[in-house]
Amino acid sequence: MLSFLVPQGQRRSLDELTDKLDLSVGAVASKRSAFWIMLVLSAVIAISGVIGDSTATVIGAMIVAPLSIPILGVALGVVTGRAPLLGRSLLLVLAGIVVVVTLGFLFAQLLPNPVNVLSNAQVVGRTSPKLMDLTAAMATGLVAAIAITRRDVGDVLPGVAIAISLVPPLGVVGVCLGSHAPALAGGAFVLFASNVVAMIITSTIVLLIAGYARDADPSTVGRGKAYLVLGAALVLVAIPMMLNSLSTLWAGQISDAARDWLGDSPDAQVIGVTLQSDVATVSVLAPQELPPREALQQKVNELVPWNPKVVIIHTVGGRVQ
Repeated sequence: MLSFLVPQGQRRSLDELTDKLDLSVGAVASKRSAFWIMLVLSAVIAISGVIGDSTATVIGAMIVAPLSIPILGVALGVVTGRAPLLGRSLLLVLAGIVVVVTLGFLFAQLLPNPVNVLSNAQVVGRTSPKLMDLTAAMATGLVAAIAITRRDVGDVLPGVAIAISLVPPLGVVGVCLGSHAPALAGGAFVLFASNVVAMIITSTIVLLIAGYARDADPSTVGRGKAYLVLGAALVLVAIPMMLNSLSTLWAGQISDAARDWLGDSPDAQVIGVTLQSDVATVSVLAPQELPPREALQQKVNELVPWNPKVVIIHTVGGRVQ
């Protein structure tokens, strides 16, 4: 399995890997300056793309992906038992989070109408992560780990950076906080955290299989506790993602219930349904007076265990064909 995953002829040595992932060895000044310059520029690009609702611009920020270096450094520190490397990498990740979120917050202060930004696709798509996002992050982290340990597959790293999406969710966190939407900011941070945890776990597995633990100083200890912390972190980020996945299923059921509630009116239709926390929002297009809200509330109470409050947005009109 080792020869298939990381062929010996293409396997980077532990010293090579350390030089790439530890910003405190080798050309320290140039590596750190490159990291911070790329991080700030990536954040500015990502936040601009989020505010302007530009997918192409956000993808440009993903390709820069400077945060992947200390995240992979965390995995290397765990596998080799190097507490200093682990600590330095974690501090870089935390500092990077603060920088990007702060920039997003400051950019949000310049917005004339934050509500418009909070409803655009770049924000909405990153504030309600689901279990499939975690599955994708795990697979992407696996590719990133293989790419960093093998000399012959470095060209796939831009694709990995696009898929793992580290800086844009943090930019959304800052923009949402600056726009007084802490719940949306929390959802975006869960997406970022899930990507980080998935990347660390899958990278740790690959580095273990590739034998870097054997290459490390045998006197290093503490790996067991680190593995437990990673397992707990995975469970912690999976819980809200599972709830979001279930919310999507319940939203579909509420939509069906709302159609039954509207009855046989040919001109009335359900435009959309969202379920967030304890509020179910049902958007309806209808030219006439709607049935009593209490009837729909009762149907929703039968579907969703915590009985969310039903809010109906009624747009007066009809569909013209």
